[in-house]
Amino acid sequence: MPRTAFTPAIAFLTLGSALTLTVAACGDANPSDTNADVAIDTIGDTIVVRTLSGSVWGGVATLVPEASIGELEGPEEYLFGSISSIAVDDDRSVYVLDGQAQHVRVFDSDGTYVRTLGGPGEGPTEFTRAEAIALLPDGRLVVRDAGIKQIKVFGPGPDDVDQWPYSTSGTMSYTNTPLYTDAHGRTFQTDPGGWTPPDGRDPDRIIVLGPDGTHLDTLPVPWGDYGEPMVEWEGMSFAVPFSPFGHWAVAPGGHLIAAFSADYRIDLARDDGVLRIERNAEPPRVPEGESSYYRDAITEQYRAQIPGWRWQGPSIPDHKPFFEDLTAGRNGRIWVTLETEASPVDNPNYDPERPGDSPVRWRSELRYDVFEADGTYLGTVDPPDGYASRPTPVFDGDLVWAASRDELGVPRLVRFRIEVGEAPES
Repeated sequence: MPRTAFTPAIAFLTLGSALTLTVAACGDANPSDTNADVAIDTIGDTIVVRTLSGSVWGGVATLVPEASIGELEGPEEYLFGSISSIAVDDDRSVYVLDGQAQHVRVFDSDGTYVRTLGGPGEGPTEFTRAEAIALLPDGRLVVRDAGIKQIKVFGPGPDDVDQWPYSTSGTMSYTNTPLYTDAHGRTFQTDPGGWTPPDGRDPDRIIVLGPDGTHLDTLPVPWGDYGEPMVEWEGMSFAVPFSPFGHWAVAPGGHLIAAFSADYRIDLARDDGVLRIERNAEPPRVPEGESSYYRDAITEQYRAQIPGWRWQGPSIPDHKPFFEDLTAGRNGRIWVTLETEASPVDNPNYDPERPGDSPVRWRSELRYDVFEADGTYLGTVDPPDGYASRPTPVFDGDLVWAASRDELGVPRLVRFRIEVGEAPES
């Protein structure tokens, strides 16, 4: 996601007459009974649910693996090159986009191979650069083929295929954002903008397609103009590490979820206003060693191209943003990928001849905060080793489907179940 300044969700609730996104899908604004201390306030048409302390789960939850698809050796159908996107239907059949093979493999709920869709090429059922997949309510699979700016559609029948072209506003067509769909059959595709001299970078936009591929609307991303703290020098620039930035996602009912990570605040757009989720928390600090690591690495990289290059502010922040991503589960839960404090670890692949490399790297643990759609704070989830937050996992109630790698580096698709540990002693 681009790192940008943020405009509150209120600003983008009104859409063109062709589309209304603010579907009431968040349920009752009042959280259910919890073990948390919660304050609820109303500011205009915004209901604020703020967790002061505690959580429903009490203890920290973990993800326990239940089933796995993917092998080191065996039938080709069970060997993955790279897992680029995941989708799961109501029957818990799993769709896996292999970015390396450029096809989608379908497995039933038991992990048994069913069929393969697509493949590399330029035909109506083939992909030039498939990036992301999603499922429509009628069971059709939509695939973003950024190489030719099309959404390829498979189903509902086994031989039914369609192609929906889309346009981008700038020079870029590739993006790492997910492909979203909602309960009304709409598809939400990111227009990544790009660099358009001499005006600079075009901001991202959201392209909304109807169930038949009709272009319904083009929306601004839920934040303001592209902008973030930048280090600039003789025409070269880059974002300052650990700068806060904006995020958005689409909930199952079609409403937008938006947040700016400088504050622990998440806005869920609804037909009657906004549900704002807040939580008392402290942002993780950036140790001096970690700050120096990034500053030195960036300086070395640029000096390899421009001798004499030097950092000319702004400074790396003393604290990280509160979170680095968010997404909505199939049941409407909000999963927030937290920023966490890092610690130094040895770099086994250190190469002193490579600019910007270091004998030590800084590693932070992956952690989630999970909220119900009414703002109830359920608690924190610590994923196990090997679990990957990219591509975006599929969250559905207490189940999570995510890419993972074992100790040999074998890519697998794993289904996890949330298991809540004992609450800490007071």
